[in-house]
Amino acid sequence: MNFTYYGHSCFSVEIQGKHILFDPFISPNSLAKDVKIDEIHADYIFVSHAHFDHTADLVYLAKKTGAKVVSNVEITGWCEKQGINSTQLLNPGGKWAFDFGVVKCFIAIHSSSFPDGEYGGVPSGFVFKTTEGCFYYSGDTALTLDMQLIPKWAKLDFAVLPIGDDATMGAEDAAEVAKIVDVKTVIGVHYDTFEFIKIDHQAAIDQFSNNELSLKLLEIGSTVVL
Repeated sequence: MNFTYYGHSCFSVEIQGKHILFDPFISPNSLAKDVKIDEIHADYIFVSHAHFDHTADLVYLAKKTGAKVVSNVEITGWCEKQGINSTQLLNPGGKWAFDFGVVKCFIAIHSSSFPDGEYGGVPSGFVFKTTEGCFYYSGDTALTLDMQLIPKWAKLDFAVLPIGDDATMGAEDAAEVAKIVDVKTVIGVHYDTFEFIKIDHQAAIDQFSNNELSLKLLEIGSTVVL
């Protein structure tokens, strides 16, 4: 599948011709200034939680592309109040069969609120099981032993994990997650965007390689085949 990184925790995958966007935060991100937001395609937008650095471009892109927004009951309800007409509820523990595959929602250990303070529901991550591969996007989270449940449901080809520390887990814990979910390849997200999550890239890569794992830190705007 094609994987395109838009900076911070925003990325897209293309599966069976469907464009699936995650946690759209592009226009306020100075590191993503060269990304042309109006050229982004999306059939679905998955939202892990309500924080501004995951939802800043959600309403704009959902309305522009006509994408179906997939998230918890609080976020989908909020979207409907913003005039987004196409949503799909997916709360932790639930799964849903889409036209590209099946997605199961898993708990994430974090907080969640909209910029105005409105409650954003329980944070979550998503596991995708498709004919083109299986992957886990954890959303913003701490390391948790609940992740032991993930490989019981799907054999993963890769995982997308935050590595910036402070607001989420860092590289050391993310490497532990990779072992727990039984995956060798991790794409790092949620780093460098703000001063408090800037990382030493080589140290993070070494943290993974020392555990016989591969950490990929992608250039913003780049596309790789996974």
